[in-house]
Amino acid sequence: MERKSGRLITSRQLILGALLSSIAALFQSAGAFIGIGYALSMLATLPILVAAFISIPLGVLSYMTAILLLGVLQPSELWIFPFTTGLLGLGIGIGFKVRNHWVVATSFGAIFLMLGISVVLYGFSYPILGPISSSFSIVVLLGILGFSFFYSWLWVIGGIKLRQRIQGVVKAKSKQLEAT
Repeated sequence: MERKSGRLITSRQLILGALLSSIAALFQSAGAFIGIGYALSMLATLPILVAAFISIPLGVLSYMTAILLLGVLQPSELWIFPFTTGLLGLGIGIGFKVRNHWVVATSFGAIFLMLGISVVLYGFSYPILGPISSSFSIVVLLGILGFSFFYSWLWVIGGIKLRQRIQGVVKAKSKQLEAT
């Protein structure tokens, strides 16, 4: 358990983190199935993003737990999740916690994603982008940066809409509880 500003991660948060980690691992494992599996694997970002929205330590814990689960469920996805989809969700969540502004969250997510892709492509020489050469190229790096900002921005917009919807549901539910 981590301490932040005098607060411990609660048991409910740990349970939620475990659930979100499981969902992230299942979504990422779906990438092994051609077609709809690719679309589902992109959704692996969402549970990590939600966990990091709640708290940064919970986001990190959920991210690490999802990686461990993927090691058991679908080891081939360990090239993707820790460096792309999971890292993007963690980066956006941290960006929102650092400063609750879409530009900051987009920047954090894009930087995390760009670094993750670069580590896999240049550090491990794994062809994560397909036939693009794994030898360093500033043009490829700028392309990765541009894509990372665009993709992160899409997730930030979706995350803001999701957070607004959740807050609306929570407010409505609390009003119902107060009325009874």
